[in-house]
Amino acid sequence: MAMAVFSRRKPLLLYTNVCKTHILRYSFHLSPSSSRSFSSSGSEENDVVVIGGGPGGYVAAIKAAQLGLKTTCIEKRGTLGGTCLNVGCIPSKALLHSSHMYHEAKHAFPSHGVKFSELEIDLPAMMAQKDKAVTNLTRGIEGLFKKNKVNYVKGLGKFVSPSEVAVDTLEGDITTVKGKNIIIATGSDVKSLPGITIDEKKIVSSTGALALTEIPKKLVVIGAGYIGLEMGSVWGRLGSEVIVVEFAPDIVPSMDSEVRKQFQRMLEKQKMKFMLKTKVVGVDTSGEGVKLTVEPAAGGEQTTLEANVVLVSAGRSPFTAGLGLETIGVETDKAGRIMVDERFGTSVPGVFAIGDVIPGPMLAHKAEEDGVACVEFIAGKEGHVDYDMVPGVVYTHPEVASVGKTEDQVKASGVEYRVGKFPFMANSRAKAIDDADGVVKILAEKETDKILGVHIMAPNAGELIHEAVLALTYGASSEDIARTCHAHPTMSEAVKEAAMATYNKPIHI
Repeated sequence: MAMAVFSRRKPLLLYTNVCKTHILRYSFHLSPSSSRSFSSSGSEENDVVVIGGGPGGYVAAIKAAQLGLKTTCIEKRGTLGGTCLNVGCIPSKALLHSSHMYHEAKHAFPSHGVKFSELEIDLPAMMAQKDKAVTNLTRGIEGLFKKNKVNYVKGLGKFVSPSEVAVDTLEGDITTVKGKNIIIATGSDVKSLPGITIDEKKIVSSTGALALTEIPKKLVVIGAGYIGLEMGSVWGRLGSEVIVVEFAPDIVPSMDSEVRKQFQRMLEKQKMKFMLKTKVVGVDTSGEGVKLTVEPAAGGEQTTLEANVVLVSAGRSPFTAGLGLETIGVETDKAGRIMVDERFGTSVPGVFAIGDVIPGPMLAHKAEEDGVACVEFIAGKEGHVDYDMVPGVVYTHPEVASVGKTEDQVKASGVEYRVGKFPFMANSRAKAIDDADGVVKILAEKETDKILGVHIMAPNAGELIHEAVLALTYGASSEDIARTCHAHPTMSEAVKEAAMATYNKPIHI
């Protein structure tokens, strides 16, 4: 079976008149390759078995059940929601919000006429609030499983055949779960760096950075991507001196270069320091803190950085270890990603894969869309995911959100284009709340005015971007947004004004 990197899919509206084709169902009766004995769970064969209960997996399981398919979800963590909910997206956003509240109280409240005599940080209470949010949400997903009659098995799943998964349960038993269709949704894990051992105390991953028991005086972040900048922001707001070491010449390389430069300047105003084009060549944890030896990426004179805590944030790798993929012959690429076709099928009939384990953006919301579409295909319906329309958000302050192409990508394509920009310094709502750093940038094709990309740096940019996502999904022009009435005063008016600047002229600058 020839496999290819995941291709783009058409928007749902284009499938309206397409004759739906049912996926073939496969049955397997292969013997396990291992001599170890397995006990049957005693349950009937499932229509769908999902390995992994993260954003992609639990959503796929719920959707499958909603479509009338007998479904079981296997999750090794013991709590649903995956990395995102347990030690990623949700707890980090809780701490980002809490730290922003403290920073605002310390630096912005007086100018709004709000004064008080003392201000202090109760870190245990802050962590407790974060943990409460996580617990409530994980329990909520378990409730959704019960509501939709999804069978939930807690344990580590491993293929013994293309239609059977052996589960080492958290209770210590081994059970076999059978499925006509099995979806791999095991997500990703922290990418390690050579010569650096993560102990989650002095040298931490994002997981450890979410559970520090005291505010480090000095924090070094290795990696200037989304996660590193967000966690650096949390501890920087709470008082840490933060230095970001990045091998590449730029922070967040996927970001529009013009917006990225403005973003970096904003972070530097917040006292975050950057060492770009720099690599870590040595680590010493023998003392009370950590000493890092760094040098220019191209080679040169070495220097030493001292820190109380070092955060390793150099990306993530697909988590497929221990799944038994080699047992059934699932094909992967050099990066360890599972190769799939346009219906999420792997090289083994009846076995599918979604989310971080396949090519595409490693984002929770992308995994959710994968999960829904994959199950729709299994159920004989038409699913769709367009990776060009997946928004990305950096949840610092200001936030940076984008969808579609960057200006660099549009230039490289050779398409003639227009650019419209509008600063939040000219937005009434932003000025009224004294939070006006940022810009909206829209790229549109010159001949047709079709929007090609939208980039927003602003408070709540992650909320503002979805107007643009919808516009791009339906092939809107910048004039379409410009002629759409936006409430006043709102931050969203900046999007309207940037659209006006793209096809004609804005009003308020």
